[in-house]
Amino acid sequence: MQLPRLIKALFGSAAIVALCAPNVATAADPVEIPTILSLTGTGAFVGTGQQQSIQLLEAAINKNGGINGRPVHFDIKDDQSNPAVAIQLTQAVIAQKANVLLGPSITGDCNAATPLVSANGPLTYCLTAGAAPAPGGYVFATLTPTPDLLAVAMRYFHDRGWKKIAYIVPSDAGGQDAEKGIIASSELPENKGIEIVDRERIGPTDISASAQIAKMRAASPDAVIAWATGTVGGTILHGFHDAGWDVPVVLSPGNMTATFGKQFGALLTDQMFMPAMSFFAGPSGVDAKTRAAIGQITAVYKAANLVPDQIALSAWDPASLLVETLRRAGPDAPPAKLRDTLANIRDYGGVNGLFDFTKYPQRGLGAPAVLVIRYDPTKDAYIPVSRLGGAPLGR
Repeated sequence: MQLPRLIKALFGSAAIVALCAPNVATAADPVEIPTILSLTGTGAFVGTGQQQSIQLLEAAINKNGGINGRPVHFDIKDDQSNPAVAIQLTQAVIAQKANVLLGPSITGDCNAATPLVSANGPLTYCLTAGAAPAPGGYVFATLTPTPDLLAVAMRYFHDRGWKKIAYIVPSDAGGQDAEKGIIASSELPENKGIEIVDRERIGPTDISASAQIAKMRAASPDAVIAWATGTVGGTILHGFHDAGWDVPVVLSPGNMTATFGKQFGALLTDQMFMPAMSFFAGPSGVDAKTRAAIGQITAVYKAANLVPDQIALSAWDPASLLVETLRRAGPDAPPAKLRDTLANIRDYGGVNGLFDFTKYPQRGLGAPAVLVIRYDPTKDAYIPVSRLGGAPLGR
């Protein structure tokens, strides 16, 4: 009778071990976060910088315990800066029943993916400021909306007494979004007296902006908004340089990248301004939580012999916030629970500012997290010229 009891006990113990073993393995499995970036095509200068930021963050997260003890892995796919490819990749993410999606990188691709995830998710965090996600929905967007960036720049112009404004934007989705923001900003009560004296557009693949520059110059503006990124942004800078026109110009912060600097940095002058996020205000200009987040990204990039730029910032906070949401709700939580969890996060210190999604739905940040910076060619650096919100320093 002793032997049967022993066999039964051994089999019972084996059964317990068998039941426990899969749980141990599952706990060690990585939490996969599907990620869609523009690694090739016209948006590659954005997507490749975001990829670097995400991979550095992934290593830092896993070094510090991952998500509830499980490592995190951002599974990155290239949408080729093509909305049709972005749709295909998003459909694949939905088919695999993923609960989250990071990306796409650029406005057109985010807009293409949005209808696919609007009804049931997954929780999607687009990495473009040009997106306009519906409040309460499954789609969130990085940084502040483009209109908020432009409103802060316009306030800075107004307070400096530069009230006659011309602008040039691309004819693509991002340019159309910027144009709406420029017009809306000029009509705000605090910007009374602002007058738009010329409106110009440029094709994303145009190789010259000389005609548009000539028209703007003829209108005698006090300042210009040239809201374009990448190659077309460089084309516009060439236009200013070739015309010898040194006028205050607001550029898109999407150009604050090492790649853009290498290609077009020689065309930047001390009359070039950009609205930027709290990261660029310096440690003394931000709250303690934001300061701690800035310290983390700065240390991670320094260890890799790199310096974070605006593109890095556009991906770092969204990826961090998705990880934080998965920690709070659980990595296997359904999209609806994840959406509600993220939508109720308050006082989260990111590198771009203090996030409050209850106050700024789908973004977490608004104009109070934005300041204006100026390029200093003698230092090859950007320096703050306004407080957060846009009021000029010293006033």
